[in-house]
Amino acid sequence: MLAKIGVGSLEDLYAEVPDTIRFKGDYQLPEAMSEVEIRQYLSGLGAKNQQLTCFAGAGVYDHYTPSAIPSLIERSEFLTSYTPYQAEISQGTLHYIFEYQSMMAELTGMEISNASMYDGTTATAEAVLMANASSKKSNKVLVSETVDPKTLAVIRTYAHYHGVEIALVPAVDGATSAESLQQMLDAEPIAGVVVQQPNRYGIVEDFTGVADACHDKKALFVINSIPADLALLKTPGEWGADIAVGDGQSLGIPMTFGGPSVGYMCCTEKLMRKMPGRIVGKTLDHNGNRAFVLTLQAREQHIRRQKATSNICSNESLMALFVTIYMSLMGKEGIKEAAQQSYDGAHYLYEQLLKSDKFSPAFNQPFFNEFCINYQGDVDALLKRLAANGILGGVKMGEHMLMMAVTEKRTKEETDQLISLCHE
Repeated sequence: MLAKIGVGSLEDLYAEVPDTIRFKGDYQLPEAMSEVEIRQYLSGLGAKNQQLTCFAGAGVYDHYTPSAIPSLIERSEFLTSYTPYQAEISQGTLHYIFEYQSMMAELTGMEISNASMYDGTTATAEAVLMANASSKKSNKVLVSETVDPKTLAVIRTYAHYHGVEIALVPAVDGATSAESLQQMLDAEPIAGVVVQQPNRYGIVEDFTGVADACHDKKALFVINSIPADLALLKTPGEWGADIAVGDGQSLGIPMTFGGPSVGYMCCTEKLMRKMPGRIVGKTLDHNGNRAFVLTLQAREQHIRRQKATSNICSNESLMALFVTIYMSLMGKEGIKEAAQQSYDGAHYLYEQLLKSDKFSPAFNQPFFNEFCINYQGDVDALLKRLAANGILGGVKMGEHMLMMAVTEKRTKEETDQLISLCHE
Protein backbone atom coordinates (compact mmCIF):
# COMPACT_ATOMS: atom_id res chain seq x y z
CA MET A 1 0.00 0.00 0.00
CA LEU A 2 2.76 2.44 0.91
CA ALA A 3 4.45 1.86 -2.44
CA LYS A 4 1.16 2.47 -4.26
CA ILE A 5 0.75 5.92 -2.72
CA GLY A 6 4.41 6.75 -3.19
CA VAL A 7 5.53 6.66 0.44
CA GLY A 8 8.65 4.81 1.57
CA SER A 9 7.68 4.08 5.20
CA LEU A 10 5.11 4.70 7.92
CA GLU A 11 7.32 7.46 9.27
CA ASP A 12 7.16 9.20 5.91
CA LEU A 13 3.39 8.77 5.88
CA TYR A 14 3.04 10.51 9.23
CA ALA A 15 5.72 13.12 8.57
CA GLU A 16 3.16 15.94 8.53
CA VAL A 17 1.89 15.03 12.01
CA PRO A 18 3.82 16.93 14.73
CA ASP A 19 5.85 14.62 16.92
CA THR A 20 4.43 16.19 20.07
CA ILE A 21 0.93 14.87 19.40
CA ARG A 22 1.88 11.39 18.17
CA PHE A 23 0.84 8.46 20.34
CA LYS A 24 3.94 6.73 21.70
CA GLY A 25 2.44 3.92 23.78
CA ASP A 26 1.02 0.52 22.92
CA TYR A 27 -2.59 0.26 21.81
CA GLN A 28 -4.67 -1.60 24.39
CA LEU A 29 -6.44 -3.84 21.91
CA PRO A 30 -7.77 -7.30 22.88
CA GLU A 31 -6.82 -10.44 21.03
CA ALA A 32 -9.08 -11.84 18.33
CA MET A 33 -12.39 -13.11 19.73
CA SER A 34 -15.34 -15.18 18.63
CA GLU A 35 -18.76 -13.61 18.21
CA VAL A 36 -19.87 -14.95 21.60
CA GLU A 37 -16.76 -13.54 23.26
CA ILE A 38 -17.20 -10.17 21.54
CA ARG A 39 -20.81 -9.94 22.73
CA GLN A 40 -19.76 -10.77 26.28
CA TYR A 41 -16.94 -8.24 26.15
CA LEU A 42 -19.16 -5.43 24.85
CA SER A 43 -21.89 -6.29 27.37
CA GLY A 44 -19.29 -5.91 30.10
CA LEU A 45 -18.31 -2.49 28.80
CA GLY A 46 -21.97 -1.46 28.64
CA ALA A 47 -22.50 -2.58 32.24
CA LYS A 48 -19.96 0.04 33.34
CA ASN A 49 -22.36 2.81 32.27
CA GLN A 50 -24.18 4.38 35.18
CA GLN A 51 -27.90 4.81 34.51
CA LEU A 52 -28.95 8.16 35.95
CA THR A 53 -32.34 9.77 36.42
CA CYS A 54 -32.04 12.92 34.36
CA PHE A 55 -32.84 16.40 35.72
CA ALA A 56 -30.48 18.08 33.25
CA GLY A 57 -31.47 20.03 30.16
CA ALA A 58 -29.64 22.93 28.50
CA GLY A 59 -30.83 21.92 25.05
CA VAL A 60 -31.33 18.14 25.37
CA TYR A 61 -34.25 16.77 27.39
CA ASP A 62 -35.39 13.38 28.65
CA HIS A 63 -38.89 13.29 27.17
CA TYR A 64 -41.17 10.29 26.72
CA THR A 65 -40.82 8.28 23.51
CA PRO A 66 -43.88 6.18 22.55
CA SER A 67 -42.77 2.56 22.16
CA ALA A 68 -44.24 2.28 18.66
CA ILE A 69 -41.82 4.82 17.17
CA PRO A 70 -38.60 2.74 17.15
CA SER A 71 -40.44 -0.19 15.57
CA LEU A 72 -41.85 2.03 12.82
CA ILE A 73 -38.74 4.03 11.90
CA GLU A 74 -36.58 0.90 11.87
CA ARG A 75 -38.53 -0.46 8.91
CA SER A 76 -36.04 -0.90 6.08
CA GLU A 77 -37.86 1.44 3.69
CA PHE A 78 -37.34 4.25 6.21
CA LEU A 79 -34.07 3.33 7.89
CA THR A 80 -32.03 2.71 4.75
CA SER A 81 -33.49 5.33 2.45
CA TYR A 82 -31.54 8.30 1.15
CA THR A 83 -32.58 11.53 -0.45
CA PRO A 84 -34.24 10.50 -3.72
CA TYR A 85 -32.79 12.35 -6.69
CA GLN A 86 -35.92 11.61 -8.69
CA ALA A 87 -38.00 12.63 -5.72
CA GLU A 88 -41.49 12.03 -7.07
CA ILE A 89 -40.77 8.30 -7.38
CA SER A 90 -40.61 8.17 -3.57
CA GLN A 91 -44.17 9.17 -2.77
CA GLY A 92 -44.01 7.71 0.75
CA THR A 93 -40.99 9.79 1.68
CA LEU A 94 -42.52 12.95 0.25
CA HIS A 95 -45.79 12.20 2.02
CA TYR A 96 -44.30 12.05 5.51
CA ILE A 97 -42.13 15.09 4.87
CA PHE A 98 -45.28 16.96 3.82
CA GLU A 99 -46.97 15.88 7.06
CA TYR A 100 -43.90 16.96 9.03
CA GLN A 101 -43.97 20.40 7.39
CA SER A 102 -47.69 20.77 8.08
CA MET A 103 -47.33 19.85 11.75
CA MET A 104 -44.31 22.08 12.36
CA ALA A 105 -46.00 25.05 10.67
CA GLU A 106 -49.04 24.57 12.91
CA LEU A 107 -46.94 24.08 16.06
CA THR A 108 -44.94 27.27 15.45
CA GLY A 109 -47.83 29.33 14.10
CA MET A 110 -45.91 30.04 10.90
CA GLU A 111 -46.96 29.85 7.24
CA ILE A 112 -44.17 27.76 5.74
CA SER A 113 -41.91 24.93 6.96
CA ASN A 114 -39.04 23.34 5.06
CA ALA A 115 -38.24 19.66 4.88
CA SER A 116 -35.87 19.74 7.88
CA MET A 117 -32.48 20.96 8.97
CA TYR A 118 -29.50 19.24 10.54
CA ASP A 119 -30.12 20.47 14.09
CA GLY A 120 -31.26 23.50 16.04
CA THR A 121 -27.91 25.29 16.09
CA THR A 122 -27.30 25.13 12.34
CA ALA A 123 -30.94 26.01 11.68
CA THR A 124 -30.45 29.20 13.70
CA ALA A 125 -27.24 29.98 11.83
CA GLU A 126 -29.07 29.48 8.53
CA ALA A 127 -31.75 31.91 9.73
CA VAL A 128 -29.00 34.49 10.30
CA LEU A 129 -27.85 33.99 6.71
CA MET A 130 -31.46 34.36 5.52
CA ALA A 131 -31.73 37.67 7.37
CA ASN A 132 -28.49 38.85 5.82
CA ALA A 133 -29.61 37.79 2.32
CA SER A 134 -32.92 39.62 2.79
CA SER A 135 -31.30 42.92 3.77
CA LYS A 136 -30.15 45.44 1.21
CA LYS A 137 -28.58 47.89 3.67
CA SER A 138 -26.91 45.84 6.37
CA ASN A 139 -24.85 42.73 7.04
CA LYS A 140 -25.21 43.05 10.81
CA VAL A 141 -27.34 40.70 12.91
CA LEU A 142 -28.15 41.22 16.60
CA VAL A 143 -28.16 38.14 18.84
CA SER A 144 -29.42 38.24 22.41
CA GLU A 145 -26.95 37.33 25.15
CA THR A 146 -29.62 34.93 26.38
CA VAL A 147 -29.19 32.65 23.35
CA ASP A 148 -27.52 29.32 24.17
CA PRO A 149 -23.70 29.69 23.90
CA LYS A 150 -23.52 26.53 21.76
CA THR A 151 -25.93 28.07 19.28
CA LEU A 152 -24.06 31.37 19.35
CA ALA A 153 -20.78 29.58 18.57
CA VAL A 154 -22.29 27.99 15.45
CA ILE A 155 -23.81 31.33 14.42
CA ARG A 156 -20.39 32.99 14.69
CA THR A 157 -18.80 30.23 12.60
CA TYR A 158 -21.35 30.57 9.80
CA ALA A 159 -21.26 34.37 9.97
CA HIS A 160 -17.47 34.56 9.78
CA TYR A 161 -17.36 32.85 6.40
CA HIS A 162 -20.31 34.75 4.96
CA GLY A 163 -19.23 38.25 5.92
CA VAL A 164 -21.99 38.69 8.49
CA GLU A 165 -21.28 40.85 11.54
CA ILE A 166 -22.69 39.60 14.88
CA ALA A 167 -23.40 41.93 17.80
CA LEU A 168 -24.77 40.85 21.19
CA VAL A 169 -27.79 42.46 22.84
CA PRO A 170 -27.19 42.78 26.61
CA ALA A 171 -29.37 40.95 29.12
CA VAL A 172 -30.97 42.29 32.30
CA ASP A 173 -31.94 39.82 35.03
CA GLY A 174 -31.47 36.92 32.60
CA ALA A 175 -33.70 38.36 29.84
CA THR A 176 -33.04 40.39 26.69
CA SER A 177 -32.88 44.11 27.44
CA ALA A 178 -35.68 45.73 25.40
CA GLU A 179 -34.09 49.15 25.93
CA SER A 180 -30.67 48.05 24.66
CA LEU A 181 -32.26 46.28 21.70
CA GLN A 182 -34.16 49.42 20.68
CA GLN A 183 -31.02 51.55 21.00
CA MET A 184 -29.05 49.15 18.79
CA LEU A 185 -31.84 49.09 16.19
CA ASP A 186 -31.91 52.91 16.17
CA ALA A 187 -28.13 53.29 15.90
CA GLU A 188 -27.58 51.74 12.46
CA PRO A 189 -29.20 49.47 9.83
CA ILE A 190 -29.72 45.92 11.09
CA ALA A 191 -30.48 42.81 9.02
CA GLY A 192 -32.02 40.69 11.77
CA VAL A 193 -32.51 40.01 15.47
CA VAL A 194 -32.19 36.55 17.07
CA VAL A 195 -33.71 35.60 20.43
CA GLN A 196 -34.44 32.33 22.21
CA GLN A 197 -37.61 31.12 23.92
CA PRO A 198 -37.25 29.81 26.60
CA ASN A 199 -33.77 31.25 26.77
CA ARG A 200 -30.45 29.76 27.90
CA TYR A 201 -31.49 30.18 31.56
CA GLY A 202 -34.90 28.56 31.05
CA ILE A 203 -36.59 31.97 31.30
CA VAL A 204 -39.76 32.64 29.30
CA GLU A 205 -39.17 36.09 27.85
CA ASP A 206 -41.74 38.74 26.95
CA PHE A 207 -41.18 39.81 23.34
CA THR A 208 -44.09 42.26 23.18
CA GLY A 209 -43.30 44.95 20.63
CA VAL A 210 -40.03 43.37 19.48
CA ALA A 211 -41.39 42.30 16.08
CA ASP A 212 -42.74 45.82 15.41
CA ALA A 213 -39.43 47.36 16.48
CA CYS A 214 -37.56 45.06 14.07
CA HIS A 215 -39.92 45.58 11.18
CA ASP A 216 -39.86 49.37 11.62
CA LYS A 217 -36.12 49.14 10.91
CA LYS A 218 -36.52 46.60 8.05
CA ALA A 219 -34.94 43.85 10.17
CA LEU A 220 -36.13 40.25 10.38
CA PHE A 221 -37.18 38.81 13.74
CA VAL A 222 -35.89 35.27 14.43
CA ILE A 223 -37.03 33.15 17.39
CA ASN A 224 -35.32 29.91 18.44
CA SER A 225 -37.80 27.83 20.45
CA ILE A 226 -38.06 24.44 22.14
CA PRO A 227 -40.94 22.96 20.12
CA ALA A 228 -42.41 20.82 22.92
CA ASP A 229 -42.97 23.99 24.96
CA LEU A 230 -44.92 25.63 22.13
CA ALA A 231 -47.89 23.43 22.97
CA LEU A 232 -48.57 25.89 25.82
CA LEU A 233 -46.41 28.93 25.18
CA LYS A 234 -47.13 31.77 22.78
CA THR A 235 -45.85 30.67 19.36
CA PRO A 236 -43.26 32.49 17.23
CA GLY A 237 -46.06 33.31 14.80
CA GLU A 238 -48.04 34.96 17.61
CA TRP A 239 -44.95 36.98 18.58
CA GLY A 240 -44.74 38.22 14.98
CA ALA A 241 -41.56 36.34 14.08
CA ASP A 242 -40.38 36.19 10.48
CA ILE A 243 -38.40 32.99 11.02
CA ALA A 244 -38.90 30.27 13.64
CA VAL A 245 -36.09 27.78 14.26
CA GLY A 246 -35.02 25.27 16.85
CA ASP A 247 -34.20 21.66 17.61
CA GLY A 248 -36.84 18.94 17.39
CA GLN A 249 -35.21 16.74 20.06
CA SER A 250 -37.86 17.62 22.64
CA LEU A 251 -40.50 15.99 20.43
CA GLY A 252 -39.79 12.51 21.76
CA ILE A 253 -36.29 11.94 20.36
CA PRO A 254 -34.13 10.09 22.95
CA MET A 255 -31.05 11.88 24.25
CA THR A 256 -28.67 9.17 22.95
CA PHE A 257 -25.46 10.96 23.98
CA GLY A 258 -26.53 14.15 22.17
CA GLY A 259 -27.79 13.01 18.77
CA PRO A 260 -28.97 12.51 16.13
CA SER A 261 -31.65 15.15 16.19
CA VAL A 262 -33.45 17.32 13.68
CA GLY A 263 -33.59 21.07 13.19
CA TYR A 264 -36.75 22.83 12.14
CA MET A 265 -37.16 26.06 10.22
CA CYS A 266 -40.42 27.85 9.52
CA CYS A 267 -41.00 31.30 8.05
CA THR A 268 -43.48 33.67 6.48
CA GLU A 269 -44.56 33.01 2.92
CA LYS A 270 -42.71 36.05 1.56
CA LEU A 271 -39.39 34.59 2.73
CA MET A 272 -40.04 31.16 1.22
CA ARG A 273 -37.59 31.51 -1.67
CA LYS A 274 -34.76 32.50 0.64
CA MET A 275 -35.27 29.41 2.80
CA PRO A 276 -32.60 26.67 2.57
CA GLY A 277 -33.43 23.02 2.04
CA ARG A 278 -36.58 21.84 0.34
CA ILE A 279 -40.34 22.18 0.49
CA VAL A 280 -42.70 19.35 -0.36
CA GLY A 281 -46.09 20.23 -1.82
CA LYS A 282 -49.30 18.35 -2.59
CA THR A 283 -50.91 18.29 -6.03
CA LEU A 284 -52.83 16.00 -8.42
CA ASP A 285 -51.30 13.73 -11.05
CA HIS A 286 -52.61 13.44 -14.61
CA ASN A 287 -55.18 10.89 -13.42
CA GLY A 288 -56.50 13.25 -10.78
CA ASN A 289 -54.97 11.30 -7.88
CA ARG A 290 -53.21 12.94 -4.95
CA ALA A 291 -49.45 13.26 -5.44
CA PHE A 292 -46.56 14.85 -3.58
CA VAL A 293 -43.79 16.83 -5.27
CA LEU A 294 -40.73 18.85 -4.41
CA THR A 295 -42.04 22.33 -5.08
CA LEU A 296 -38.93 24.21 -3.98
CA GLN A 297 -35.33 22.99 -3.76
CA ALA A 298 -33.10 26.03 -4.00
CA ARG A 299 -29.95 24.26 -2.89
CA GLU A 300 -26.58 23.77 -4.48
CA GLN A 301 -27.21 20.26 -5.85
CA HIS A 302 -30.04 21.50 -8.04
CA ILE A 303 -28.90 24.95 -9.13
CA ARG A 304 -25.65 26.80 -9.59
CA ARG A 305 -23.70 26.97 -6.33
CA GLN A 306 -23.51 30.78 -6.36
CA LYS A 307 -27.30 30.96 -6.70
CA ALA A 308 -28.05 28.49 -3.91
CA THR A 309 -29.64 29.67 -0.68
CA SER A 310 -27.43 27.31 1.31
CA ASN A 311 -24.96 24.48 1.00
CA ILE A 312 -27.23 22.10 2.89
CA CYS A 313 -26.83 18.84 1.00
CA SER A 314 -29.48 16.72 2.69
CA ASN A 315 -32.01 16.77 5.50
CA GLU A 316 -32.59 14.79 8.69
CA SER A 317 -35.41 12.89 7.04
CA LEU A 318 -35.44 9.91 9.43
CA MET A 319 -35.58 12.17 12.49
CA ALA A 320 -38.22 14.30 10.80
CA LEU A 321 -40.23 11.10 10.43
CA PHE A 322 -39.54 10.37 14.11
CA VAL A 323 -41.12 13.63 15.32
CA THR A 324 -43.94 13.27 12.79
CA ILE A 325 -44.90 9.88 14.24
CA TYR A 326 -44.47 11.29 17.75
CA MET A 327 -46.85 14.18 17.11
CA SER A 328 -49.33 11.86 15.36
CA LEU A 329 -49.36 9.39 18.27
CA MET A 330 -49.46 12.02 21.00
CA GLY A 331 -51.97 14.27 19.29
CA LYS A 332 -52.55 17.89 20.23
CA GLU A 333 -53.91 17.08 23.67
CA GLY A 334 -51.13 14.58 24.42
CA ILE A 335 -48.41 17.11 23.58
CA LYS A 336 -50.18 19.71 25.73
CA GLU A 337 -50.49 17.25 28.62
CA ALA A 338 -46.79 16.36 28.45
CA ALA A 339 -45.89 20.06 28.43
CA GLN A 340 -48.21 20.77 31.39
CA GLN A 341 -46.73 17.92 33.42
CA SER A 342 -43.22 19.21 32.68
CA TYR A 343 -44.23 22.72 33.76
CA ASP A 344 -45.91 21.53 36.95
CA GLY A 345 -43.00 19.25 37.89
CA ALA A 346 -40.40 21.98 37.42
CA HIS A 347 -42.33 24.49 39.51
CA TYR A 348 -42.86 21.92 42.28
CA LEU A 349 -39.12 21.18 42.37
CA TYR A 350 -38.23 24.88 42.36
CA GLU A 351 -40.62 25.72 45.20
CA GLN A 352 -39.44 22.80 47.32
CA LEU A 353 -35.75 23.66 46.86
CA LEU A 354 -36.37 27.25 47.95
CA LYS A 355 -37.72 26.00 51.27
CA SER A 356 -34.10 25.30 52.19
CA ASP A 357 -31.75 28.16 53.10
CA LYS A 358 -29.19 26.46 50.83
CA PHE A 359 -31.03 27.70 47.73
CA SER A 360 -32.11 31.11 46.46
CA PRO A 361 -33.58 32.42 43.16
CA ALA A 362 -31.04 33.16 40.44
CA PHE A 363 -33.47 35.38 38.53
CA ASN A 364 -36.80 37.03 39.17
CA GLN A 365 -38.32 35.77 35.92
CA PRO A 366 -40.97 33.26 34.79
CA PHE A 367 -39.82 29.86 33.52
CA PHE A 368 -41.35 26.79 31.89
CA ASN A 369 -39.78 23.42 32.71
CA GLU A 370 -36.20 24.53 33.25
CA PHE A 371 -34.84 27.00 35.80
CA CYS A 372 -31.66 28.40 37.30
CA ILE A 373 -31.19 28.45 41.05
CA ASN A 374 -28.35 29.58 43.31
CA TYR A 375 -26.81 27.03 45.67
CA GLN A 376 -25.01 28.19 48.81
CA GLY A 377 -22.32 25.57 48.60
CA ASP A 378 -20.07 23.64 46.25
CA VAL A 379 -22.09 22.95 43.08
CA ASP A 380 -19.60 20.36 41.84
CA ALA A 381 -19.78 18.47 45.14
CA LEU A 382 -23.59 18.57 45.03
CA LEU A 383 -23.68 17.15 41.50
CA LYS A 384 -21.25 14.38 42.49
CA ARG A 385 -23.39 13.46 45.49
CA LEU A 386 -26.49 13.34 43.32
CA ALA A 387 -24.73 11.20 40.69
CA ALA A 388 -23.58 8.79 43.40
CA ASN A 389 -27.27 8.35 44.24
CA GLY A 390 -28.32 7.75 40.63
CA ILE A 391 -29.37 11.30 39.67
CA LEU A 392 -28.03 13.61 36.97
CA GLY A 393 -28.84 16.72 38.94
CA GLY A 394 -28.51 19.50 36.41
CA VAL A 395 -26.05 21.71 34.55
CA LYS A 396 -23.56 23.97 36.32
CA MET A 397 -24.09 27.55 35.03
CA GLY A 398 -21.74 29.42 37.35
CA GLU A 399 -19.78 29.09 40.56
CA HIS A 400 -22.98 28.91 42.60
CA MET A 401 -25.64 28.58 39.88
CA LEU A 402 -27.30 25.34 38.86
CA MET A 403 -29.86 24.79 36.09
CA MET A 404 -32.36 21.96 36.44
CA ALA A 405 -34.99 20.63 34.04
CA VAL A 406 -38.07 18.49 34.63
CA THR A 407 -39.99 16.56 31.99
CA GLU A 408 -43.18 14.51 32.04
CA LYS A 409 -41.03 11.39 32.66
CA ARG A 410 -39.98 12.50 36.13
CA THR A 411 -42.15 11.05 38.88
CA LYS A 412 -42.91 12.74 42.18
CA GLU A 413 -40.90 10.04 43.94
CA GLU A 414 -37.82 10.82 41.79
CA THR A 415 -38.26 14.54 42.34
CA ASP A 416 -38.68 14.12 46.09
CA GLN A 417 -35.50 12.01 46.21
CA LEU A 418 -33.63 14.83 44.47
CA ILE A 419 -35.08 17.38 46.89
CA SER A 420 -34.11 15.26 49.91
CA LEU A 421 -30.52 14.88 48.67
CA CYS A 422 -30.23 18.62 47.95
CA HIS A 423 -31.42 19.49 51.47
CA GLU A 424 -28.80 17.28 53.16
